[in-house]
Amino acid sequence: MRKLHLTDASGRDATVDFRGLKPASRPRLGLPGHDVRFRRYLGTTNEGLHDSLVGRFGADYGAALIEGDPEVDLEQVGRQLGETMQVYLAADGEVLHAPPEVVEVILGPDGEERARRTPEDVEANVQDALPIRWTGRRIARADSVRRFVVSRTLQIRHVNGLTYDFLYAMAEDLDQSDEVVLVGAGPGGKKPLIFQLNGTPWRGFLEGRVRDAGEYMLLLHLSNMELRTPGDEDSEDAA
Repeated sequence: MRKLHLTDASGRDATVDFRGLKPASRPRLGLPGHDVRFRRYLGTTNEGLHDSLVGRFGADYGAALIEGDPEVDLEQVGRQLGETMQVYLAADGEVLHAPPEVVEVILGPDGEERARRTPEDVEANVQDALPIRWTGRRIARADSVRRFVVSRTLQIRHVNGLTYDFLYAMAEDLDQSDEVVLVGAGPGGKKPLIFQLNGTPWRGFLEGRVRDAGEYMLLLHLSNMELRTPGDEDSEDAA
């Protein structure tokens, strides 16, 4: 489990654990009693690619394909592939023996390029020392599942009796109001949640569930996509 520094609605904070929920088993592929095995086979060689064929037969090489199948290397095509390695190619198709320099391209709303720069590392802001804060913004639980696409869900867990009371009170509050609350990083919780270096920025929504026997579940739903009706300019942004 990993550590998480979390505040509640009143600003009290505690360090707790979190873990990812185990997804449900996917449907099994294949027939009863038979497993599916995936294999990769070589479809063509470099000599069978379009540019190579154009260089040998010209742009209109259809007749050559019908007459002699020059795109098929009978010694190579159809062979089963084992382990492969990733290589980088230059624009002319030559193999690069060193990774290329990565450049970040900044595009404007119109899709036009605005600037280029060396990518900057974005530090994680979800860690033991930096708290995740309640923003005070609540959304009805039923509305949240219609407005946001949840890509991942984490379960927040207590580590002792004090953090049990701390998290149970949060879960009970949210469950009774049938709401989720937006949480974020930084002062006032205005920044998205980033769990690792250069990781995906997420909007976080806390949901609570409780039972009569003192059982609770506090879930942190992560989303980076909001559902909007095309042309709807009145939809309020959650960030």
